[in-house]
Amino acid sequence: MPTDEVINSTETLSDGVAVHPAGEIDFSRSPTLRAELMQVLDCRQPQRLVINLSEVDYMDSSGVATLVEAMQHQRQKSRKLVLCGLQPKVRSIFQIARLDMIFTIVSDGAEAAEA
Repeated sequence: MPTDEVINSTETLSDGVAVHPAGEIDFSRSPTLRAELMQVLDCRQPQRLVINLSEVDYMDSSGVATLVEAMQHQRQKSRKLVLCGLQPKVRSIFQIARLDMIFTIVSDGAEAAEA
């Protein structure tokens, strides 16, 4: 994976798109993630965007803010955003900030397809 990309792969779903970011999402990489997510949202306009974070081992507040922005974008268009595969460190950030009450968070991609 080139160091300038955050989304490692993209997968077409029956009602949307799943993206698979990888690595650390911090202040230096979150603008790239934002640009990549907005490209997916604007070009493909998925009814459901699944962000599989199983390959993300660290995320800071700028990464969380990027995901909040993507969620707001989807909600404004009455579309869904689902997070899955959160590693314990990343999940704890969402729990501490109580964002686990706002985001739809499931364990894996199979569960995300039904959320």
